[in-house]
Amino acid sequence: MLAIERKNEILAILQKEQRVLVAELSQKYNVTEETIRRDLEKLEKEGFVKKTYGGAVLNSNTNLDLPLRIREKTNKKEKQIIAKIVAELIEEGETIMLDSSSTSLMVAKNLKQIRKLTVITNSVEVLIEFAGNKGINVISTGGMLRESSLSLVGKTAERTLMNFNVDKAVISCKGIDLDKGITESNESEAEIKSIMRKCAKTTILAIDNSKFDNISFIKVGDLNKNDIVITDKMLQDKWNQYFEEREIKVIAE
Repeated sequence: MLAIERKNEILAILQKEQRVLVAELSQKYNVTEETIRRDLEKLEKEGFVKKTYGGAVLNSNTNLDLPLRIREKTNKKEKQIIAKIVAELIEEGETIMLDSSSTSLMVAKNLKQIRKLTVITNSVEVLIEFAGNKGINVISTGGMLRESSLSLVGKTAERTLMNFNVDKAVISCKGIDLDKGITESNESEAEIKSIMRKCAKTTILAIDNSKFDNISFIKVGDLNKNDIVITDKMLQDKWNQYFEEREIKVIAE
């Protein structure tokens, strides 16, 4: 395994478990503990982790924005469950928007069998995923490329989105909180998601259980009764009450 691949896998483990131990990683990857320490030092310099005695923990900064390649590996089974449910809510002939989240990419993989669909997206990966599907009309937002997320953002992307009115927008987020609402780690991504919500009759919020009770850097918006929340586990009573009071539909696997 290449060093960059090992480092990415370590980040994926940290994203899911929040902490790692040098000794365990050394055994897992069959390398010396010194090699693992160097990996963690590099991740610390990049701002992703904080080294601790014998290991490291994930940096808890609210504006931490992990690369898409890492997010694709995190909570993969949970996202696959969510993506399948979301795809079942998309009807043939509809117009939809997909954001640049790793969950939306999985949704795209589940939509490829639909014979007629229009998709507007700022995700480079989603554009590639739909390439060659004749029944799916794909519209790119254009805009400036964010390398870490392989997304198109900025004023051009925002203006393109505002030209359209669609049936559904599928978005994810970094955190959702009872008081702070839907939050993201990056301002430009948050603006794209906010505009998508305004352009859609219905917003499908596709979020795995790890996002609940988390607060990230910038607010995308509050939940409303036109939203549908899709998640992979049954929710705590406080969340069920919150959604019931606001007439928000929730589907939990």
